[in-house]
Amino acid sequence: MSDRIPTVEGRIDAGERLAHRQTPAYQTKQGIYTRGTSGFFQNVRLTAGLVMLFMYYLFPWLNWGDRQMVWFNLPDRQFFVFNATFWPQDLVLLSWLLIICAFGLFFVTVFGGRIWCGYTCPQTVWTQIFMAIERYTEGERNARIKLDKGPMTPSKFRKKLSKQVLWLGVAWATGFTFVAYFIPARELVIDHWTGQASMGAYLWIGLFTIATYANAGYLREKVCIHMCPYARFQSVMFDQDTLIVAYDTERGEPRGSRKRSAESTNTQGDCVDCGLCVQVCPTGIDIRDGLQYECIQCALCIDACDSIMDKMNYDRGLVRYATEHELDGGQTHWLRPRLIGYGVAMLAMCVAFGYALTHRSTLEARVARDRGALFHETKTGEIENTYSLTVFNKTSFNEEYEVNFQGHPSARLIGPATIELAPGQTRVQVYQVQIPPDMLANSRLPISFIIEPAKQPANEVTIESTFIGPDRWK
Repeated sequence: MSDRIPTVEGRIDAGERLAHRQTPAYQTKQGIYTRGTSGFFQNVRLTAGLVMLFMYYLFPWLNWGDRQMVWFNLPDRQFFVFNATFWPQDLVLLSWLLIICAFGLFFVTVFGGRIWCGYTCPQTVWTQIFMAIERYTEGERNARIKLDKGPMTPSKFRKKLSKQVLWLGVAWATGFTFVAYFIPARELVIDHWTGQASMGAYLWIGLFTIATYANAGYLREKVCIHMCPYARFQSVMFDQDTLIVAYDTERGEPRGSRKRSAESTNTQGDCVDCGLCVQVCPTGIDIRDGLQYECIQCALCIDACDSIMDKMNYDRGLVRYATEHELDGGQTHWLRPRLIGYGVAMLAMCVAFGYALTHRSTLEARVARDRGALFHETKTGEIENTYSLTVFNKTSFNEEYEVNFQGHPSARLIGPATIELAPGQTRVQVYQVQIPPDMLANSRLPISFIIEPAKQPANEVTIESTFIGPDRWK
């Protein structure tokens, strides 16, 4: 039983169609047996997936100097990404990055629909791996259907067991690699297999192993259809100029089977009703039924249909990336206010993020006046203010900071001239500033503390403050 909107009733606005489709909260559905295919878009998906997997599995094993290249050291509150070291104080940069990703997703969705889902979503990438293992161990689509319907035999048991073992192997490698971003990978290997790893490490490896095994092995399209919120709110971003995977009804209908190389006639469209576009779909939909929110824009149906069109000597593109306006015979408006707005906002935030990242200081310092007293007189009659200087070393090496003072030629800074800090260390140092009372022109005098790193003098920090004296000049 299908709840899809038939195209014979005419096309409606893309966002309206997605918003008004009625889908039961739960619907019993037979398992989806996908068929392998090849083509341009499948090659793009494989390339994108391999690049992501290569980065994910390799980064914990690469070193940058004497440390892991990507390492989130939670106990020491240090986050190493290539040559940069981040601290909890830099989490505002993470907020910026998440906002940029959100606007990037909005921009991509308005332009090309759910292409993020089809090409680079982790659920899609890992599901591809599990499906490839399934085809390798149990055979292609028809062989798997026949195998599942048949009785349990030694051959069937061997194939099923091989699949499960390989699935668990990939799932475990995924969970182990995730934990290796938080615990150095080389240490984790030894501790894991010798039973010396922490209970937390075993717990997280187990949780991610189970999650990967369940999501990529069994849930698959159910994650995309029922669990992923992106499938639900995408309709508010679609319009008739959004590039989607679409079936050309005008060209393909009425569909019908025929002999190879047979020419289509006025009473018969180019669609030979082979059903290949449905068999290769990872979510099990029929693209010929029109735009459906279950479609993840993976374009496997395009590759499958093009292969049939080549065999029939028909033009490619019966199923293709197109817009509603194009399918209706109109002109696609590529530059439209919403798309431009998302693009400009994303570009502006990227520039701001890049500037903040490249100009991020490795030194954080602040000065606070003594709140117990505005000032006091010393035994020698000088006016003294007390300040607390906080210095935080945000580098990954030991650093020495020289503390200087500006503000008045007669002022005297009392306190250590240098402060030595280990990586990630914070120190609060008390300083006194003394000025002879006859040298004060008024009760408030602007002063500055200058903190200069010895190894990175370009990261010098100047902190403005105020020296307060008696109010007798009023």
